[in-house]
Amino acid sequence: MSWAEIAFLGLYFAVLAVLAMYGSHRYRMAYLYYRHKFSLPTPKGRFEKMPRVTIQLPVFNEVYVVERLIDAVCRIRYPRELFEVQVLDDSTDETCGIARAAVERWKAQGVDISYVHRENRQGFKAGALENGLTLAKGEYVAVFDADFVPNPDFLERTVPFFADAEVGMVQVRWGHLNREYSVLTQAQSIFLDGHFVIEHTARNRSGCFFNFNGTAGIWRRSTITDAGGWQHDTLTEDLDLSYRAQLKGWQFIFLPEVVSPAEVPVDMNAFKSQQHRWAKGSIQTARKLLPRIFKSDLPFAVKREAFFHLTSNLAYPLMVLLSLLMPLSMLVRFQHDLYATLFLDLPFCVSATISVCFFYVATQRELGQGWWGRVKYLPFLMSLGIGMAINNAKAVIEALFQVESGFTRTPKTGAEGNRARVVKKAYRGKAQWMPYVELAFGAYFTWAVWIAWDKGVFTSMPFLILFQLGFLYVGVASLMQAWGWSGRGGSSVVAPEAAAPTA
Repeated sequence: MSWAEIAFLGLYFAVLAVLAMYGSHRYRMAYLYYRHKFSLPTPKGRFEKMPRVTIQLPVFNEVYVVERLIDAVCRIRYPRELFEVQVLDDSTDETCGIARAAVERWKAQGVDISYVHRENRQGFKAGALENGLTLAKGEYVAVFDADFVPNPDFLERTVPFFADAEVGMVQVRWGHLNREYSVLTQAQSIFLDGHFVIEHTARNRSGCFFNFNGTAGIWRRSTITDAGGWQHDTLTEDLDLSYRAQLKGWQFIFLPEVVSPAEVPVDMNAFKSQQHRWAKGSIQTARKLLPRIFKSDLPFAVKREAFFHLTSNLAYPLMVLLSLLMPLSMLVRFQHDLYATLFLDLPFCVSATISVCFFYVATQRELGQGWWGRVKYLPFLMSLGIGMAINNAKAVIEALFQVESGFTRTPKTGAEGNRARVVKKAYRGKAQWMPYVELAFGAYFTWAVWIAWDKGVFTSMPFLILFQLGFLYVGVASLMQAWGWSGRGGSSVVAPEAAAPTA
């Protein structure tokens, strides 16, 4: 074996090792979850007089869902003299008229609701929220994105926790209005369940930092001010503010038993746009805040978890590199009669791929799913995580090299259950050039599968097929949905989870 081939295999195993490190972190999350599962948060004390609350609804071109959002928020139970709603509308289409009409209708019914329209989108969502704060009357500020339908008891179940003067934010779990729509929405729902049920609970109850997810949460207004306010130098203003607030010593509370339903994207390109923003924003926040975190006097466990949380999306560029190396690694080892060394990949598989299965099976078990409901989507979850690697790797590289990009909204369609409406082209995600790269990777792995079959390297074939199907599915679905198709489905494997939700 030449030195070049030895160096090549060394690079391959080095990439596997780093990915295995990130993958095995899921085991730690599961451990912390089960260790603290029964440490239920309870309000400390009670308010003698209920405080005034403002609910902010940042909106941009949400013609299909804005009325549903306003109606749901105005039905939240709370003393009307202490309840204010702000519709922060930066829209440039007919959303403006629909929102204004809904505001006037609820104002006529006695709700303190205002319509705030900006002529520009300076600062995007963060700018809208900061502008709204200058007009807000509330001591506490809740935020809901346009695709949410909060339950009437949201404030009754969250506000009491602020009787503790150290609590700065309370986050609730996201539900999924259209989980049953397609295999893609099922997969997204499982990804999000893992983030909320396991990760948020584990981080919050073990004393580590966790983040406000941009919506379905409520802030103490003075916490926002003390932490430096909403800033728009990252695409995840919520993650950024969350870490700055916790660095200041504010305590956060996560309530997994309180669920706020929301819509997940039904369009592959909308999903990719959302994932791109979350992945890029998390790395931007890591660049911005990790040096401050490392220099702080926080416990080592908190610093370690902050590192894994903020840098987890670095796995995606490594996944792309692994995708290029894996078939060639198989050929090099086969060529030199090192077939047995394929079993050296097994520890990395256990650390990474098996962790995906364990993590999401545990999540669905905690939510009461039967065994078949827990396992039937696992192959698709792993393939989808792999197929998203190119899209999210691009986001990470842009963040690392400080390539600026605007805040791209995730199109919403008002989908519920297994029903979705036909939407105009402006409300569908755009495919651009990325699907062609994904299809090229799919073709590359099709060749690798054929080679493995021809050479009898059958132990590698299941892993190669997961990569093949993942890239082909994401590429084909992106192109088909960009063209107007509305169909539903929208060596070692290391399948990273979807980027965690932040905004």
